[in-house]
Amino acid sequence: MIQGFTTTIQLPEGFEKASEILALGGELKSSICLLSDGQAHISKIMGDLEQEAVYRSFIQQVGRVFTHLKPRQLVIDKHPDYLSSQLGHKLAQRHNIKLTQVQHHHAHIAAVMADNNLPLNSKPVLGIALDGLGFGDDGTIWGGEILLSNYQIFKRLASFQPVAMIGGGATIHEPWRNTLAHLLPIWDQIQKEFNDTEIIQFLSKKPISMLQTVVNKRLNAPLTSSCGRLFDAVAAALSLHREHVEFEAQAAIQLEKLATTCFEQETKPYTIGIDHKNCLQLNWQPMWLEILQDIQQGHQAKMVASRFHHTLIHALSELAIQFGRSHPFNHIALSGGVFQNRLISTGLPRLLESHGFKILQHSQVPTHDGGLAFGQSIVAAARSNK
Repeated sequence: MIQGFTTTIQLPEGFEKASEILALGGELKSSICLLSDGQAHISKIMGDLEQEAVYRSFIQQVGRVFTHLKPRQLVIDKHPDYLSSQLGHKLAQRHNIKLTQVQHHHAHIAAVMADNNLPLNSKPVLGIALDGLGFGDDGTIWGGEILLSNYQIFKRLASFQPVAMIGGGATIHEPWRNTLAHLLPIWDQIQKEFNDTEIIQFLSKKPISMLQTVVNKRLNAPLTSSCGRLFDAVAAALSLHREHVEFEAQAAIQLEKLATTCFEQETKPYTIGIDHKNCLQLNWQPMWLEILQDIQQGHQAKMVASRFHHTLIHALSELAIQFGRSHPFNHIALSGGVFQNRLISTGLPRLLESHGFKILQHSQVPTHDGGLAFGQSIVAAARSNK
């Protein structure tokens, strides 16, 4: 086998002829995947492609493939700014190879389906994809998605309520920006009712009027339905790495640790709303009002953290039950980096199983973007077979 590929997976029934498809993955936790003779060969996780040494290693790994064979098809993420996607375009043009783009969250769900050996002709599953970000088919940044999906296609049934990424990529490093983005639509009410809370006093010192203009005019403030950014927003409200994080998901990790201390005791979910748009949207504004009320009344941060986790689990379960009445699926597939959170990755399946659903989770490939290339290659193979 080609050097650098560390995992080999036998593909499910129907993929026996899948061959010579090379998928280049995403941007973070980067890996590549080569389908050959009904097997998937997955590289080690190389890291963040924006780091020069990582990108150099990535190019070398792709180059090793091309020294051994010429792939019939290259597969990339739909995000135009990903370095992996840009490299895919160049290689496809240079070598005259078919190029396929696969939506980020569809790749996540396809990966967990194949990880659980579902045959190519399986009925659609309900996919719940929760992560930091992925380029959506509507031009916004997705990250809290409920999809009806098979290997070839998907339909977006529901999502988290989109909010602005104030400052674009800065929201990943400065969690307070996410809190403000969630609160800006109801800022006048927030100031009247919760101006005595520390988080609102902190945010009020920011140039609110200017930032509101930035959001209104979409100036470096793209919309996102990201679950990861929602975690950051709640963490910042509770003073967890509010101003800056040292690494990806640091604030969310601390929020999980805090919730773990009373997760079995503080189980009451906060209130959420459901907006009926082109697809259903989970509206978090009622939850935010209750979170701020708990903070105002002096409730411990660990209680708020636990209730937030239960809110997420409860809301997703309620949507699954609702969609189960109107769509023919037997399985619910869970994927994306948020499922590294042990409270979510155990609590959500437990509740869904209590309602009779069969749950698919990862076992052979990572749930985060390290498994993305595997899912991309699977989707491309399924479409080629069709």
